[in-house]
Amino acid sequence: MGFEAPTSIQGRCIPLILSGSDVVGHAQTGTGKTAAFGIPAIQMANKGSKTPSVLILCPTRELAIQVTGELIKLAKFTNGVFTVPVYGGQPISRQLKALKKGAQIVVGTPGRVIDHLKRGTLKLGSLELVVLDEADEMLNMGFREDLEEILSFSKGKSQTVMFSATVPKTIRNIMNKWMNNPEMVKVEGKTETAAGIDQYFMEVRDSVRTEAVSRVMDMGNFKLSLIFCNTKRKCDSLVQELQARGFSSDALHGDMRQNVRDKVMNKFRNGKIDVLVATDVAARGLDVDEIDVVFNYDIPNDPEYYVHRIGRTGRAGRKGMAITFTSGRKMKSIRFIEKMIRTRLKPLPMPSKKEVQLSMMDSHIDEVVETLQAGGLRTYIEQLEPLAEEDFTPIEIAAALFKMKVEA
Repeated sequence: MGFEAPTSIQGRCIPLILSGSDVVGHAQTGTGKTAAFGIPAIQMANKGSKTPSVLILCPTRELAIQVTGELIKLAKFTNGVFTVPVYGGQPISRQLKALKKGAQIVVGTPGRVIDHLKRGTLKLGSLELVVLDEADEMLNMGFREDLEEILSFSKGKSQTVMFSATVPKTIRNIMNKWMNNPEMVKVEGKTETAAGIDQYFMEVRDSVRTEAVSRVMDMGNFKLSLIFCNTKRKCDSLVQELQARGFSSDALHGDMRQNVRDKVMNKFRNGKIDVLVATDVAARGLDVDEIDVVFNYDIPNDPEYYVHRIGRTGRAGRKGMAITFTSGRKMKSIRFIEKMIRTRLKPLPMPSKKEVQLSMMDSHIDEVVETLQAGGLRTYIEQLEPLAEEDFTPIEIAAALFKMKVEA
């Protein structure tokens, strides 16, 4: 899978989990925490058993899908370990069938796990390990009672591991009630998350933000771009504005049915849309390596989300770019984010129309050179030769054709 050495969270958590200790991993997204609990989960799973010995809880469907995919890759050469995801928005009949066949690891959202427990289709009598991934987010989304109910099924019997970007009082309450002398592992994820990402802020009026996105996109010639908004309504309106400007874009937010969200994600992964506009909750678990740039169209309400957002670019050793729009009093929020991540965001002026035009001309010049090098131009030369024999020079004819291409 390309791993050469464990990340800090993996190097410290894997031995502790394998030793049987309860563990609280205080780490941001992008530090490698999925493998930190996934590798020991696979090793500790009761291979061949029909009932699960490992339960992993995630706040969103997208994160549950991502974690399941990672575990399947990690367990590729491990016989007798099957991972089944259970989450809302997917036909429950498919999940019932998978659980009936037997699963050693179940990855699920709290609501759907409770649903299966009440139906009797998920048995936790053989549970040996419970993992709470992004526990703070689960509590923020109102899953506290569901978590308590699920944890009550394994009280005193199973090892409990929790990962959380923050450790507020509500998290400590769960630690005190449901965990046995947990080992606290704190890893500063700021530099790891931001490595390879150029971070900028752009001061523009709110009414000009869409124009700024368009100009940056036209100049950058990006393959895939991700734009974060704070509300579902803004996501939908921005998608319409971008589509009107000729960008292939779509939205991803909580009001969309799961099958629609899956279709949008597949189109984005496959490059059928090149701009995805999302809210924070919908983008949890969004795992696409080729995202070139992340725009914070709105500054996140919670500064912690800034790290989650920009961590979507610059993945798998690639370079990435993050641009946050701000104006006036909002600069205070930028300064707060800088203090939290211990990094100064660089100012980036909004590109002028002239700069955009020159940049686009440069990219077209590259295409012209490639076409010249490829050859096969005889038919076109014969069509243009009469013009060159009249009032126009070859360079004027080339300039006219170039203008037509640039302004098309």
